[in-house]
Amino acid sequence: MEVLVEYLGKGFMVMLMISMPCVLMAALVGLVVGILQAVTQVQEQTIAAAPKIVLVFLTIVVLGGYFIKVLTNYIFEGSHIAFDVVPKNDSFVLPNDYYKYTRPFDYEMRDKLRKNSSLNSALKNHGAIPWDNKATRKQIYIDSKQNAVNGPNFIERAKIQSNNK
Repeated sequence: MEVLVEYLGKGFMVMLMISMPCVLMAALVGLVVGILQAVTQVQEQTIAAAPKIVLVFLTIVVLGGYFIKVLTNYIFEGSHIAFDVVPKNDSFVLPNDYYKYTRPFDYEMRDKLRKNSSLNSALKNHGAIPWDNKATRKQIYIDSKQNAVNGPNFIERAKIQSNNK
């Protein structure tokens, strides 16, 4: 389990190693352009966006090989952990004779259904729900807030029709 947590932490570090150069370049360009806009008093949004886009793109082009190398190393390490480390660890793998000492799941469920009469009756009567008794069920009636123009809602109409009968 410690190997998997360590691998997850390494994944966060890979994510930071790939995203940090682009984020720092965008922040640096934004700071420089912001200072130039304050000095020249030109407040145009596109002046700040265009250099950021160009320099982040150039950062990805220049460091793209490094990003790919970091990602492939991370993927190779993950496949090594998945196929070589975890299967050799006894706490992650069941022994070969595991089912020799246990019963399959379907036999357990059959025993439970034989012992439980309500589940057995539910299986025999497909449409009926054994714990739903219409005699003990109360219908909830909530008055709706309405103004003079609105008529009664669906629940109020049902209540009015049941009182008229």
